[in-house]
Amino acid sequence: MGLARPMLALAIALALVIGDQWSKDWVRRSLSLYEMRPIIDGFAYLTYVRNTGAAWGMFRGSNLWLAVLSLVTLAVLVRFRSSLMRRTLTHRIALGLLAGGIAGNLMDRLRLGYVTDFLSLQFGRYEFPAFNLADSGITLAVVMFTVSSWWADRHETQPPDRAPPDG
Repeated sequence: MGLARPMLALAIALALVIGDQWSKDWVRRSLSLYEMRPIIDGFAYLTYVRNTGAAWGMFRGSNLWLAVLSLVTLAVLVRFRSSLMRRTLTHRIALGLLAGGIAGNLMDRLRLGYVTDFLSLQFGRYEFPAFNLADSGITLAVVMFTVSSWWADRHETQPPDRAPPDG
């Protein structure tokens, strides 16, 4: 059982990287750049976008700096994982999703010079920026870390305050 717990995060990270890389490769082979195919017409689409920036197209053209930031973030996560997360199943899953998501996008940045995004959602006239499985893993990890940390902080039992003894 000693190795099983750390291995869960690694297994999740590897599964996410494999799924992410496979799906991006399929999109690059199956769609033309900027082509859109409906999954659910009027809501969800497959598309092929090359992203040299970060989420929502921020920092466009900063691929090299984002790759360096990704490498540093992965190194920090691995080195300080014990102090960055609680020893819970939720945090282990989130760590795997976060590391896998960062690694999946990093592989694109280093190999292709851009990240392949391919899922697009529309809400009326608003089109959510295209994203991929790695992005979804990162987002889910952040939500899991945040909610579980908030929940744990609210529900930890703390010893009642005791008045110091007189004298």
